[in-house]
Amino acid sequence: MRPALDGHAGIPQETRLLFRGLQQLDDIIVEGLLQSSNRVLAKGLSERALANDTEDRRINRLSRVVVSLQQNAKPTLAEIATGRLSLVLAPFGMLGRGLLGLPQSLTRFDPAHFKDFVWRGLFAKTLPYEDFDTVTSARFRVARVPWSAMHATALATRRLGYAMYPRIDTRGFDVMIAETPYPGRVLAPTRLVVRYHDAIPLLMPHTISDRSYHQASHYHALRRNVADGAWFACVSDATRRDLISIFPQAEKRAVTIHNTVSGHYFPEQSAPDRIPEIVKSRKNMAVRTAGHASVPTSDMRGGPGGPEYLLMVSTIEPRKNHLTLVSAWEQLRTERFPSLHLVLVGMLGWDHKAIVKKFRPWLARGGLHLLEEVPAGELRLLYRHAQATVCPSLGEGFDFSGIEAMRCGGLVSASDIPVHRDIFGDACDYFNPYSASDLAQSLTRVIAPDAGERRDALRECGREISARYLPQSTLPQWRDFLASLAPSGAARP
Repeated sequence: MRPALDGHAGIPQETRLLFRGLQQLDDIIVEGLLQSSNRVLAKGLSERALANDTEDRRINRLSRVVVSLQQNAKPTLAEIATGRLSLVLAPFGMLGRGLLGLPQSLTRFDPAHFKDFVWRGLFAKTLPYEDFDTVTSARFRVARVPWSAMHATALATRRLGYAMYPRIDTRGFDVMIAETPYPGRVLAPTRLVVRYHDAIPLLMPHTISDRSYHQASHYHALRRNVADGAWFACVSDATRRDLISIFPQAEKRAVTIHNTVSGHYFPEQSAPDRIPEIVKSRKNMAVRTAGHASVPTSDMRGGPGGPEYLLMVSTIEPRKNHLTLVSAWEQLRTERFPSLHLVLVGMLGWDHKAIVKKFRPWLARGGLHLLEEVPAGELRLLYRHAQATVCPSLGEGFDFSGIEAMRCGGLVSASDIPVHRDIFGDACDYFNPYSASDLAQSLTRVIAPDAGERRDALRECGREISARYLPQSTLPQWRDFLASLAPSGAARP
């Protein structure tokens, strides 16, 4: 569940949807593993504590787990010192247990008194409130050791001749599912399943943050997983092909099970009246504090049919290719669509400053709008009423935004990369991601006044293609896959 502690989209979103989805399968018992990226967690309930402690002592233990999962915005010097000391000592504890042949223990977390934390801390960013009771009554375990410390320990010991990845005490579980290559090992007969999203840290290392560390940690953890006989549930055929190109020996243990699209996205019948207010109220605060004046709401009014705008939903980082989209949009405004706005939704990612610098003239002038923390209900409206949703990435593992737009009845223009061909099929118009001119031509084919027939065909195909990623399509694949791995016939991930 580590990614679920993070942002709204991508792997965090997939983690929440998969956990909830697996809970819907009657023949699978699911428990969530609480683990932090960079914090040593307090100990949950051991078997001894469950048997012998009083209720107040058990609640105190679990309350400390909740506290240890929180990252204070302004930590005190004492908290900083304690946190750093814990991170320094964590690898030594892992090494000691490893040398003694002892696995890293998993303690229990009972959410009965901590439903608010479980909901808002793990699930609320993706799931509808109707799922509150289901996910807050689920079972959880606690792994105290930080995920990043597991990676760091393995990378450090590798220099001594053998990368030591800690073993996790998975006794009693048929399957452990890890989102991304896992820097640890499981105890037999548990099967490790790696939810493999993409090979970008290996095949496009120049596009990721903290390149040296992320490339090395991804490769060595993945190599250990492959050597240990892990199975790989890849999010797309393109991702599976990339994995096999790196580790051919994993071919028979690699399957494709697509991501599941959230139930928040559907073709809601709505008017575009709320779009200007959404754009105004969700303006990125970092942009506001940088001295850029808010564009008046009237700037987005548009004509009788509402404002005309292109939409892109993605983290602001180089691999997502925002600047090619901006160049294409400028060309369209100059040559044919003078009232066309560009709405960008996404958090500021790594190396975003150079990208935002290119946005600034338009942010001040009006026409380009940078939004953040847009709730799913409002994003559904943005997808629905956009002239097109653009997916211009240079590399992806899946790309939720195109499928979400299709689910809402929107139109999609996407970069011509293998994963988009796999996921979107014929339901979008494609362009060369390195050519702003080609992107502008693609958008013209979709949004031009005389392109009504093309739009109708794309919408119809989009309804069909996007239905492949609904729970009723993906969950049976998970049931069959997990059943094939579980010797008992009833998987317990």
